[in-house]
Amino acid sequence: MNQVEEFNAYRSKMNEKIMAADNKVLKRIFNLDTNAFAEGTLDIKTKELIGLTCSMVLRCDDCVKYHLGKAKEAGISDEQIIEAMAIANLVGGTIVVPHLRRAMEYLEELNK
Repeated sequence: MNQVEEFNAYRSKMNEKIMAADNKVLKRIFNLDTNAFAEGTLDIKTKELIGLTCSMVLRCDDCVKYHLGKAKEAGISDEQIIEAMAIANLVGGTIVVPHLRRAMEYLEELNK
Protein backbone atom coordinates (compact mmCIF):
# COMPACT_ATOMS: atom_id res chain seq x y z
CA MET A 1 0.00 0.00 0.00
CA ASN A 2 1.41 3.41 -0.91
CA GLN A 3 1.40 6.57 1.22
CA VAL A 4 -1.87 7.87 -0.30
CA GLU A 5 -3.71 4.58 0.18
CA GLU A 6 -2.42 4.27 3.75
CA PHE A 7 -3.51 7.80 4.62
CA ASN A 8 -6.97 7.39 3.12
CA ALA A 9 -7.54 3.98 4.72
CA TYR A 10 -6.48 5.19 8.16
CA ARG A 11 -8.54 8.38 7.87
CA SER A 12 -11.66 6.42 6.84
CA LYS A 13 -11.20 3.84 9.61
CA MET A 14 -10.75 6.43 12.32
CA ASN A 15 -13.58 8.66 11.05
CA GLU A 16 -15.91 5.66 11.29
CA LYS A 17 -14.83 5.11 14.91
CA ILE A 18 -15.31 8.78 15.71
CA MET A 19 -18.81 8.79 14.20
CA ALA A 20 -19.64 5.54 16.02
CA ALA A 21 -18.97 7.33 19.33
CA ASP A 22 -22.17 9.26 18.52
CA ASN A 23 -20.98 12.53 20.08
CA LYS A 24 -23.14 15.46 19.02
CA VAL A 25 -20.34 18.03 19.15
CA LEU A 26 -17.95 15.92 17.04
CA LYS A 27 -20.69 15.17 14.51
CA ARG A 28 -21.47 18.87 14.22
CA ILE A 29 -17.79 19.75 13.73
CA PHE A 30 -17.49 17.16 10.94
CA ASN A 31 -20.71 18.48 9.38
CA LEU A 32 -19.51 22.07 9.61
CA ASP A 33 -16.25 21.11 7.91
CA THR A 34 -18.11 19.33 5.09
CA ASN A 35 -20.41 22.29 4.54
CA ALA A 36 -17.61 24.87 4.73
CA PHE A 37 -15.80 23.24 1.80
CA ALA A 38 -18.92 22.81 -0.35
CA GLU A 39 -19.53 25.02 -3.38
CA GLY A 40 -20.66 28.47 -2.32
CA THR A 41 -19.77 32.04 -3.14
CA LEU A 42 -16.21 30.70 -3.38
CA ASP A 43 -15.74 27.74 -5.68
CA ILE A 44 -14.38 24.42 -4.39
CA LYS A 45 -10.96 24.95 -5.99
CA THR A 46 -10.48 28.24 -4.15
CA LYS A 47 -11.63 26.72 -0.87
CA GLU A 48 -9.24 23.78 -1.21
CA LEU A 49 -6.31 26.09 -1.92
CA ILE A 50 -7.24 28.15 1.14
CA GLY A 51 -7.52 24.96 3.20
CA LEU A 52 -4.15 23.76 1.95
CA THR A 53 -2.46 27.08 2.67
CA CYS A 54 -3.94 27.34 6.18
CA SER A 55 -3.03 23.72 6.92
CA MET A 56 0.57 24.33 5.95
CA VAL A 57 0.81 27.48 8.07
CA LEU A 58 -0.74 25.59 11.00
CA ARG A 59 1.72 22.74 10.31
CA CYS A 60 -0.86 19.96 10.19
CA ASP A 61 0.57 17.27 7.91
CA ASP A 62 -2.65 15.21 7.91
CA CYS A 63 -4.62 18.30 6.89
CA VAL A 64 -2.09 19.09 4.17
CA LYS A 65 -2.42 15.55 2.78
CA TYR A 66 -6.21 15.77 2.88
CA HIS A 67 -6.32 19.11 1.06
CA LEU A 68 -3.74 17.99 -1.49
CA GLY A 69 -5.94 15.01 -2.32
CA LYS A 70 -9.06 17.16 -2.55
CA ALA A 71 -7.18 19.72 -4.67
CA LYS A 72 -6.18 17.04 -7.16
CA GLU A 73 -9.78 15.70 -7.19
CA ALA A 74 -10.99 19.24 -7.93
CA GLY A 75 -8.65 19.49 -10.92
CA ILE A 76 -6.23 21.99 -9.46
CA SER A 77 -2.90 21.93 -11.31
CA ASP A 78 0.40 21.21 -9.61
CA GLU A 79 1.51 24.72 -10.52
CA GLN A 80 -1.48 26.23 -8.68
CA ILE A 81 -0.89 23.95 -5.69
CA ILE A 82 2.80 24.89 -5.53
CA GLU A 83 1.92 28.58 -5.77
CA ALA A 84 -0.46 28.20 -2.80
CA MET A 85 2.26 26.35 -0.88
CA ALA A 86 4.67 29.20 -1.64
CA ILE A 87 2.19 31.64 -0.09
CA ALA A 88 1.96 29.36 2.96
CA ASN A 89 5.73 29.46 3.34
CA LEU A 90 5.77 33.22 2.98
CA VAL A 91 3.08 33.63 5.65
CA GLY A 92 4.30 30.87 7.95
CA GLY A 93 8.01 31.38 7.62
CA THR A 94 10.81 28.86 7.36
CA ILE A 95 9.28 26.63 10.04
CA VAL A 96 6.84 25.54 7.30
CA VAL A 97 9.64 24.23 5.04
CA PRO A 98 9.67 20.68 6.56
CA HIS A 99 5.92 20.49 5.88
CA LEU A 100 6.55 21.72 2.34
CA ARG A 101 8.98 18.83 1.84
CA ARG A 102 6.42 16.29 3.02
CA ALA A 103 3.71 17.98 0.94
CA MET A 104 5.85 17.77 -2.21
CA GLU A 105 6.51 14.08 -1.50
CA TYR A 106 2.78 13.43 -1.06
CA LEU A 107 1.96 15.40 -4.22
CA GLU A 108 4.36 13.15 -6.12
CA GLU A 109 2.50 10.11 -4.76
CA LEU A 110 -0.84 11.58 -5.81
CA ASN A 111 0.49 12.08 -9.32
CA LYS A 112 1.57 8.44 -9.78
